[in-house]
Amino acid sequence: MEKKNDSITPRDVDFAKWYTDVCRKAELMDYSSVKGFIDYLPYGYSLWESIRAYMDKQFKAIGTENVYLPLVIPASLFNKEKEHVEGFAPECLVATMGGNNRLADPLIVRPTSEVLFSDLYKRLVSSYRDLPKIYNQWCSVVRWEKTTRPFLRGAEFLWQEGHCLFETEEEARKNALDVLQIYDRTGRDLLAVPFLKGRKSAHERFAGAHDTYSIEALMYDGKALQSGTTHYLGTGFAKAFGIKYLGRKNTLENPHQTSWGVSTRLIGSVIMVHGDENGLVLPPAIAPVQVVIIPIKQDVPGVLPKCREILEQLIKMGVRAKLDDNNLKTPGWKFAEYEVKGVPLRLEVGPRDLERGEMVLARRVDGVKKTAKIEEIENEIPSMLEDIHKSMYLKAKAFLDSRIHQAHSLEEVKSILDAGGIAVCALSGDVEDEDELKSLTQGGTVRCIKEDQDVGDATCVVSGKKAAYYAYVAKAY
Repeated sequence: MEKKNDSITPRDVDFAKWYTDVCRKAELMDYSSVKGFIDYLPYGYSLWESIRAYMDKQFKAIGTENVYLPLVIPASLFNKEKEHVEGFAPECLVATMGGNNRLADPLIVRPTSEVLFSDLYKRLVSSYRDLPKIYNQWCSVVRWEKTTRPFLRGAEFLWQEGHCLFETEEEARKNALDVLQIYDRTGRDLLAVPFLKGRKSAHERFAGAHDTYSIEALMYDGKALQSGTTHYLGTGFAKAFGIKYLGRKNTLENPHQTSWGVSTRLIGSVIMVHGDENGLVLPPAIAPVQVVIIPIKQDVPGVLPKCREILEQLIKMGVRAKLDDNNLKTPGWKFAEYEVKGVPLRLEVGPRDLERGEMVLARRVDGVKKTAKIEEIENEIPSMLEDIHKSMYLKAKAFLDSRIHQAHSLEEVKSILDAGGIAVCALSGDVEDEDELKSLTQGGTVRCIKEDQDVGDATCVVSGKKAAYYAYVAKAY
């Protein structure tokens, strides 16, 4: 699409600056007075509300119940799970004063809530009859990041975190994989973002987990974005926190635990996967405004009344529509404004259109315009919105597929990553080999394991050892 907005840095000139420009110009957020924290403005927060509403329904369909736990964790409680603490300790914000008094047991602002949920479950669960516990909370967490970027990595971010207990490993693993499928569907059906999904390597898995699974999106600049994770935690947290229940054979057992979460990173993925030189391009399912109505020569009798009539009809149809009847701004200015905001469909009505009983429809995703009869609006608009979503998904999927390449040597991995691609290569699974891979490729990491490719007699591209699996490798945010 032709670049029309000079206030947005071109993506190929400075992708990071382009991203920040879009976040600001589209009025998604503003910077807070505290470094690393942002203010979510109405347009940006509305995106999160749509994601939350969709996913909450999906979670509840598999038996999830929502709860809300405290913001802070006593340090003495947090330190019970050694491996978990080592993973998060450098990122913790710690409160040492309460009023004018120094706290004997400092309070940690939650970086995640495994500890809080484990402490709760210790009190709630005493028998197999109390299981399963499939709890989720929508909240914010704080991680004291050195480098921050709106929605992608912040000192505070919004997310959901599920924490669940089951009698058996089989039930727990099923829960982790069921949620992974929900995350994948969210990308396909809501965000029009295709994900790679699969199990993380031992090097990349969550601290304290037996297995971690993730969804990974590919951004315009060729970097991957981990957009959500699910974890099978085994019984480690349960043992550390003394969660026991009387089992079916009248013996004390430790439950199997899972945790899972996605955050406002999903907003970042939508921005970077779909955005273009003129700003946001939003999939209709989450767009705060799906159709904007722009009157042309609105002072001509009949134009505004017809636009208001169309607005009322769209709202009755369940379409999120807006009429911009501000006569102090030209139609051209409005076109540019709603392009920046990524509104999926623009509807124009002027005097000539009115005479013919027609409207002009312009798609944000590709700028394609068409003329349609106003009387056909009930069929035309839903059909176009559905087609826009499909077009956006297929475009993003084609981009992702075009960047995935098989690599048979470390040199090929380097070449693919340097060109902004994803390398599929054989690896040994050893932590030291992945450290070497990251060092030699200047940032390449295993995004997830490619389970559907047989290893055979392949050898690791780093060390030459017998390969344990093929994996997707990319540089990442």
